[in-house]
Amino acid sequence: MSYIDYRVDGAVAVITLNRPDKHNAQDESLLRDLDACWQQAAGDDAVKVIVVRANGDHFSAGHDLKTPAPGYLREGKTTLESAYGWETEHYLGFSRKWRDVPKPSIAAVQGACVAGALNVIWPCDLILAADNAYFSDPVVKFGVGGVEYHAHTWELGARRAKEMLFTARKLTAAEAFDAGMVNRVVPLDELDTQTMELAHEISQMDPWGLATAKRAVNQTLDIMGQQAAMQSAFDIHWHGHANALLRTGYPLLTPDPLPSEARKKEGNS
Repeated sequence: MSYIDYRVDGAVAVITLNRPDKHNAQDESLLRDLDACWQQAAGDDAVKVIVVRANGDHFSAGHDLKTPAPGYLREGKTTLESAYGWETEHYLGFSRKWRDVPKPSIAAVQGACVAGALNVIWPCDLILAADNAYFSDPVVKFGVGGVEYHAHTWELGARRAKEMLFTARKLTAAEAFDAGMVNRVVPLDELDTQTMELAHEISQMDPWGLATAKRAVNQTLDIMGQQAAMQSAFDIHWHGHANALLRTGYPLLTPDPLPSEARKKEGNS
């Protein structure tokens, strides 16, 4: 069963996370299907812009911590080596690939965008947030220093990034806009309309011009050290996993990533 819907609207590919009963929590199947849709859009010459959105009340609750990835196991056991390799591919690796697709991309976010969900939106070039959206990375609570695609400093600046991590509190859409992480904050009932209007507007531009403009900005970030910093942060992130592995036999300790008010329905991951 696929948890991703894919469609093309004119020159715009629309990739939709579609696991709303689990707040679009990311298991291995969802991530692999999401990556496949990114690659399909990247390889389609008719597609000029990519939109990533989600069905349901929340964009994503992040990683599905209640469904351990099969790739974590080696000979029936979770090992640091196997888990590190799996996360390198599915978390840091997928996000890096999506970031470097040579077509403009837009994330449309409503409700919760928690922890691993940041791995999905931060690789996108633009972010539109509904006025009810919020962003958080609470994993410091269980001994890990931030999600795998560690763009916090680049997206928020050093001091706001530290506050987000140190407190695990929610960053509102307005605060994210003020920090420069979000391009626009729009009413919830206008999120899809405004996202598609922007995507179609961009799709009218010359595709080579768009690709080279994106490459120029991304290369500037790389020259400033973004990719090297992310790799370093990912390895530091794994110090936390190693600690958890020694203590519990599993690389994660698993507090509930969503606040209680978002947990009124049973069966959420």
